[in-house]
Amino acid sequence: MFFHWLEKNPFFFASGISIVISFAGLIEIVPNFAQASRPLVDMKPRTVLELAGKNVYKKDNCIACHSQLIRPFKSETDRYGAYSLSGEYAYDRPFLWGSKRTGPDLHRVGNYRTTDWHENHMLNPPAIVQGSIMPAYGHMFDNTADIETAYAEAVTVKNMFHTPYGPEFRKTRKAWDAHRPKVLEDAKKIAADMKDPRVKEAIAKGEVPEIVALIAYLNSLK
Repeated sequence: MFFHWLEKNPFFFASGISIVISFAGLIEIVPNFAQASRPLVDMKPRTVLELAGKNVYKKDNCIACHSQLIRPFKSETDRYGAYSLSGEYAYDRPFLWGSKRTGPDLHRVGNYRTTDWHENHMLNPPAIVQGSIMPAYGHMFDNTADIETAYAEAVTVKNMFHTPYGPEFRKTRKAWDAHRPKVLEDAKKIAADMKDPRVKEAIAKGEVPEIVALIAYLNSLK
């Protein structure tokens, strides 16, 4: 009998058990892992304006001092909110988890900070947060965000990673020209809560300052 033979050969017996346990583990773990990595219910891809803000976030190296990953520890959830889930990063390319917290984690910052707060904070951090060592980012009020590259990124992510961006996202100048008014409309909603005259002037000229795009991105982190 095969089983009697296995009992007399402990090496093959142990190997057989390991194979069975490994296979059963894969059957149990892989489907759950795949489900956890899918977008959460009602979660939507970032807008082009938010993607442009994410690019500003990367360009100015905000990840050097801020993480976007809340661990499932009470000390973190009490301070930052619910711990991060895999599905929340389904549309992020690349992930901006970070590993250093000179400043606070920002994964839920959209839940407790406003556009007005961000505007004042980026202009003069110590005036808003006592003892802050964060530098001012006044140049973001003067620099124009690269919205066209953000649109190209949305098209690329749609085609390469099959994220559900709509059919209007196509690799043509005509498609971009048609989408640009939507980006400006989103920017106007952010700028409406801002006071700096440079922002108002840029929006009036059809331009989007980096600070507007960045705030749109930060507001989306919830």
